[in-house]
Amino acid sequence: MTTPAHDPRWNALPRERLPALLRRMPKAELHVHVEGTLEPELIFRLAERNGVALAYPSVDALRAAYAFTDLQSFLDVYYAGASVLRHEADFFDMAWAYLERAAADNVVHAEIFFDPQTHTARGVPIEAVIVGLHHACQRAHQEWGLSAKLILCFLRHLSEDDAFATLEQALPYREHFIGVGLDSSERGHPPAKFARVFAKARELGLHVVAHAGEEGPADYVREALDVLKVERIDHGVRCVDDAALVERLARERVPLTVCPLSNVKLRVFPTLAQHNLPALLDAGLCVTVNSDDPAYFGGYVADNYVQTFAALPQFGVRHAWQLAANGFEASFASAAQKQHWIAELDRSFAAAV
Repeated sequence: MTTPAHDPRWNALPRERLPALLRRMPKAELHVHVEGTLEPELIFRLAERNGVALAYPSVDALRAAYAFTDLQSFLDVYYAGASVLRHEADFFDMAWAYLERAAADNVVHAEIFFDPQTHTARGVPIEAVIVGLHHACQRAHQEWGLSAKLILCFLRHLSEDDAFATLEQALPYREHFIGVGLDSSERGHPPAKFARVFAKARELGLHVVAHAGEEGPADYVREALDVLKVERIDHGVRCVDDAALVERLARERVPLTVCPLSNVKLRVFPTLAQHNLPALLDAGLCVTVNSDDPAYFGGYVADNYVQTFAALPQFGVRHAWQLAANGFEASFASAAQKQHWIAELDRSFAAAV
């Protein structure tokens, strides 16, 4: 396929023009946790609105707590922040704030994770969670044409029985979410723990994805593919520890939803310059760039692109086009929608020449 990114004129593009292109190009975001988009300012506003006492005296004190040492230290703060979410309006406001930022980053399609168990365990009705999020997605489409879909995630540190109960509670609102995922603490919680509930989700016609190979081993990636039959791997960066697995991911075109700033913040890689994103692309994998929990990890999706490309001087226009195109390919949108967005991507690159 000949694309604008392969146009020889791009070889002369000054590198200082690349950040503007990265921000302006249309994007899909396939790995973002809506609870992880709660900025400290919104946390404090919702806490005041709902009469929730926070352990932090100020916005600055809360932000100072974002010095994470690993995934669990992040999750401790993440769940504390989510405690301010009580009512449908709170979930709407949280999703709307994310979607405004996504639109500013020229995200044209987002597949958004949400964790109902985080809220139902506190007595929040699952209806308030799903309907609030759904209404924000509806409004974003009406106002900006931004396509936004929801993926219900199970918390892997809880039991499979709890996941089954959550799925049953969510089924009256089945039309409002397109799939299920698996997130939270990876260590000690292999994908196979959720084999039956994922089989049920597939029977219901839901898409299935799972976090694997972030802090967990490459074997968890293989297990997610073979046991859960997932269509995408979230993170997956540790696949490089298994050459046969990398070859399989490339051959089967299994997407990886990589989150560079998150990986550095949680010490998966020491720096962006040491990230294995170039190796994953060079191996022919369908790698995408996403923000994960942007309020906590220092940047939304355009920031992930700009900072990653700044840290990796070997990355240029061709890589930008490929990563963005991979995002559309890896989405659960229709073939016609994907074709439309990739055509928009081509036009944005051609216009920059």
